[in-house]
Amino acid sequence: MKSGILAGILLATMTAAAALAQSGAPIKLANVAELSGGGATVGTNWKNGIDLAIEEVNAKGGVLGRKLEVTHADSQSNPGVARAQVQKALDGEPYVLLGPGYSGSVKVTAPLAAEAGIAQIMGGEAAELTQGGNKFLFRTSFGQQSSMPKVAKYINDEVKAKSVAIVWVNNDFGRGGRDVITKEFAKLGIKVAADLSTEAGQADFAADVSKIKAAAPDAVFIYLNEEESARILKELKRQGVTVPLIGETTLVGQKVVELAGDAANGARGHVGLTTDAPVDLIKAFREKFSKKYNYVPDHNGLKGYLAIYMIKATTEKMGKVDSKAFADNLHGLTIKAASEPGILMDATFDKNGDIDRQGFLVEIVDGKQIIKQVLPKLN
Repeated sequence: MKSGILAGILLATMTAAAALAQSGAPIKLANVAELSGGGATVGTNWKNGIDLAIEEVNAKGGVLGRKLEVTHADSQSNPGVARAQVQKALDGEPYVLLGPGYSGSVKVTAPLAAEAGIAQIMGGEAAELTQGGNKFLFRTSFGQQSSMPKVAKYINDEVKAKSVAIVWVNNDFGRGGRDVITKEFAKLGIKVAADLSTEAGQADFAADVSKIKAAAPDAVFIYLNEEESARILKELKRQGVTVPLIGETTLVGQKVVELAGDAANGARGHVGLTTDAPVDLIKAFREKFSKKYNYVPDHNGLKGYLAIYMIKATTEKMGKVDSKAFADNLHGLTIKAASEPGILMDATFDKNGDIDRQGFLVEIVDGKQIIKQVLPKLN
């Protein structure tokens, strides 16, 4: 009888704990991002986007009646520190891991989240990240394998360039982009007139721009981090380079425009996300973010915001909070903005964790992003 009573008490305790877990207890998230160091612009925008979305979700009753809670940790823009911070975050058994933003940091942290069976929603864009069979890794933006073919096609079809100088940052992000765009140029018969490797955090681009001038390309493809993009744009203007300057989001983002000033005018790029997009939900996001933080967000703010609504939509589809089932349910899921406005634009997540949605071709005119083309979802 005594053992039966103990068993009954144990069962009741476990049932009560399970009920608590599915009702009142907060849903814990962990964010590891570049809050200091060279990637501070990236990480701060990402963090602020996350916090804004969580504030909105909680104000409307949370997810399945439970509030969201997030802890933020600083990777210091260093892959080794990022790995240590992610391990610490995973020890706290979060529902989902958020970040990092730098591809190199994602590369060394993704195996830890996968081993723990925890989904990781990150900002890295290096092509290789989602091509290794890690079913727990998800993007908030296009990978290079999706964006670079669009850029190369634009350079070939619209710019009519026969030769291009490539300037890239020597890290996982830069190398991945350089490798993909080079292959795309080869397919189109575009000659690489100069192939210039630069360093993260580099301050002086005078020698690189001199090499670009000597190569005399029809266009320059720039694939650097935001701060370095602003510096090279200034140097290109200083040395009188007038050929088209083309890149990706990191060339035409809001922070680059602020840092480069009028040197950014004329720069063109493919962007998966921009707060200048002609989309009402994105315009509303920009207004809310700017009011809360007193500055205009870049694409990283959008990515952090979207990550939370990815979590909300997936969890509500499951009808339960289950970290082990989360990744399986996000694969193949299409989230419609009509039913979940926080996703901002209809988005689909494939078997690799890559995202498919509308994209944009933009040009900086008088310090503002002007949308030149709206590109549809690939599928």
